[in-house]
Amino acid sequence: MNGLPITQPRSMTIGSLAAAAPGARIVGDATIAVRGLTYDSRSVRPGDLFAALRGSDFDGHRYIDAAIVNGAVAVLAEDPTPRAVPVIAAANSRAALAPISAAFYGHPSRELTLIGLTGTDGKTTTSFLVRDILRDAGHQTGLIGTVGIAIGDGTTHQLPHQTTPESNFAQGYLREMVERGTTHAVLEATSHGLAMHRLDGVAFDIAGVTNITHEHLEYHKTLENYRRAKGILIERVAAAGGVVVLNADDEGSMAMQPFAAGATIWRYSLTDPSAELFARDVVVGSNGSSFDLACDGEVHHVELPLLGDFNVANALCAIGVTRAAGISLPCIVAALRATGGVPGRMSRIAQGQPFNVVVDYAHTPESLRKILNLLRGLHPGGRLIVVSGSAGERDPSKRPLQGAVCAELADITVVTSEDPRNEDPEAINAEIAAGARERGGVDGETLFEITDRRQAIRRAFALAAPGDCVILAGKGHETSMIWGYEHRPWDEASVAREELAAAGWTIAKDTA
Repeated sequence: MNGLPITQPRSMTIGSLAAAAPGARIVGDATIAVRGLTYDSRSVRPGDLFAALRGSDFDGHRYIDAAIVNGAVAVLAEDPTPRAVPVIAAANSRAALAPISAAFYGHPSRELTLIGLTGTDGKTTTSFLVRDILRDAGHQTGLIGTVGIAIGDGTTHQLPHQTTPESNFAQGYLREMVERGTTHAVLEATSHGLAMHRLDGVAFDIAGVTNITHEHLEYHKTLENYRRAKGILIERVAAAGGVVVLNADDEGSMAMQPFAAGATIWRYSLTDPSAELFARDVVVGSNGSSFDLACDGEVHHVELPLLGDFNVANALCAIGVTRAAGISLPCIVAALRATGGVPGRMSRIAQGQPFNVVVDYAHTPESLRKILNLLRGLHPGGRLIVVSGSAGERDPSKRPLQGAVCAELADITVVTSEDPRNEDPEAINAEIAAGARERGGVDGETLFEITDRRQAIRRAFALAAPGDCVILAGKGHETSMIWGYEHRPWDEASVAREELAAAGWTIAKDTA
């Protein structure tokens, strides 16, 4: 992982760390001092504790000896076999790493006002809106999410295709924030992160839920389990007597309400005037959106430089959680008017070509539906050409659903690779294409399967006519594509610019 947390030197004994993990026991000398935590044997530094974590592809227990050779002075493992260094033995090493990390870094979340955002779509946009509002209110901010780690106005770290980092990194980044003067932090809490104990020991004050639709069933197996994992965040905020902000227009978000017993619940809506935060008279134009916000018995006009009803909903969520953090409505409204975009979200690429090109991160059936509906309204006289794929080793049941949405709402669908990992990319594409055919997609006319993503983008540009819009969906801000275990460099916006230039369009005017 790139970007290790940068904190003041720390040291704790094995005995003190083991005491933080319920049920853990020590095999060996409990007085040995630990100066760092890691789960990657390749990144071990002298003085580190190596956590042997079990994953779907790798078992860290196989790398214990390598970690010791690299300087690990202790090991956290599910195997209590004596080693050349002391062992903290636990039934689940990943679950034990969380309280150990919280103790090692001195429980930094307790020193922050911490906002957790969860949902299938919209977390990243909402987190950026929240950060902008908090900044405008004069607070020092931190952000942990899909785009990476941001601390204040300067320090950033990158996460390779992981929204919620493992607990040792999460706690380390939070400690770095505290040491750099951060007062308010925003954290995207994914279902994986919550279910896999990455956020155990993190004290959240406020939670916001964007929506909960169809995603990650390869891991959770059922929608009920997926929702249950999201509910962990809500329960923790409720246990602390905090505020939970729910999307009254989304069934999945409202399914979180039973987990919120003990919390103050605020609902936001574009359709229900009884919600605590209600957007009325919504207007969506080609340059942004506007609405009247009814909240706290007041009405404020909001100008938002983001497109679409879904971004109005994201803004309402951001308003709710920042209002819960004590920010005044006039300050919130002013911040939203000046907010910037999010990398890889609705980023336009313009090099003088007679058709529009948009790069977006949409990679679920629901997010594709939202963006295609939005762009259809903005291009009434042109065609929509969508380039889309689906990640390997992730929920396969959504693939035909994605294909169906694309065929239903776009004029031409180009199915291509998106992080195939260890799956056959052509087999993934075939599943997406099958869903498209069921909704009328015709091979060679309105439906194309092209494994190489660059060639797929090239074909989409070749098919585009003046007035059309080409949507490059799924990669957004990401800087690599995963083939097998290899992270190959990939920048969607850069590839789009290169292919436009190769076709003779070279006047740089893009907003990506």
